[in-house]
Amino acid sequence: MTATVPAAPLPYQAAFEKPEDGEAETIHGLIETLEKISHTTFEDTKHGLRGVHAKSHGLLTGEVRVLDHLPPVLAQGLFSKACTYPAVLRLSTVPGDVLDDKVSTPRALAIKLLGVEGERLPGSEGDTTQDFVMVNGPAFGAPDAKHFLKNLKLLASTTDKGESLKKAFSALARGTEKVIEAFGGKSGTVIAMGGHPETNILGETFYSQVPSLYGPYIAKFSIAPTSPALKALTDAPVDLHDRPNGIRDAVNDYFAHNEAQWELRVQLCTDLDAMPIEDASVPWPENKSPFITVAHIHVPRQVAWSEARSAAIDDGMAFSPWHGLAAHRPIGSIMRVRRVVYDTMSKIRARQNKASIAEPTSLPPF
Repeated sequence: MTATVPAAPLPYQAAFEKPEDGEAETIHGLIETLEKISHTTFEDTKHGLRGVHAKSHGLLTGEVRVLDHLPPVLAQGLFSKACTYPAVLRLSTVPGDVLDDKVSTPRALAIKLLGVEGERLPGSEGDTTQDFVMVNGPAFGAPDAKHFLKNLKLLASTTDKGESLKKAFSALARGTEKVIEAFGGKSGTVIAMGGHPETNILGETFYSQVPSLYGPYIAKFSIAPTSPALKALTDAPVDLHDRPNGIRDAVNDYFAHNEAQWELRVQLCTDLDAMPIEDASVPWPENKSPFITVAHIHVPRQVAWSEARSAAIDDGMAFSPWHGLAAHRPIGSIMRVRRVVYDTMSKIRARQNKASIAEPTSLPPF
């Protein structure tokens, strides 16, 4: 994507962050709710799953190539010089239980870069990874951690409850969303409740939704498909009839014959009123600050999902925006609570599976 670099990105100031009242209690509530989901799914499957984003649809390896000659405002942190990093990518959907794909919910992409050198975030010392955690919508489903906890409690109450009913409700929600979109709108709430269109995950554009530091500045990230075969899948239907893992099948089918390329893009904050830090439900307007390409992602043909890949990546890795460089420290309410919550839940999952979860130093030898 070719775009003009904003003339005056805002330098970060600590005063821009305003912790919520009772943030520690919210963190405790999030952990308690995610533990409930994790315990329920473990009782059903005898396997430790993520409290959210439990079902993977693609487990890929590739590389991220930081562009050369970026202007100084963009040449920050990870992107300060041209470099190529090995990468692991995990495609998933949101719920904490593993459902038939006919229960159609938002899609996610987590990416882990390896061999990243530089000053580290707290808890990440000694590692050399940088993670980005993204969902296919520009704004988060709640403004802050306290509201997210309310949403998560509702989700937790549906865990392990009537998959056939969920499928029927999802079909109804998809119909409702089609009507809304026919009139030029879009409902993040309906999509999150199962109204996501039954489309191919590989055609999606993914967003960090919440901000991080970008050297001295503030930014959100996005990953968008650029290779023609990927772009052709944007809004393309995927066959889920009698195919409970139809999304995964589609990803495997694609990578059996095609490579893939995406752009990693950054959007710099230029206006705190229009581009708030503490309200994650507000999409940052691209007419004020466009997404600008800072790196290319390349994934070659490969087996996109297998039991061996699931053991290595689903069970053996954790993805968190707090795995990374101090130059890209997560900021804002949602990001602050993720630090403790993600770490605690990965330890619970490791204990359930009697396995270790560690930051990799090389790509898994599948």
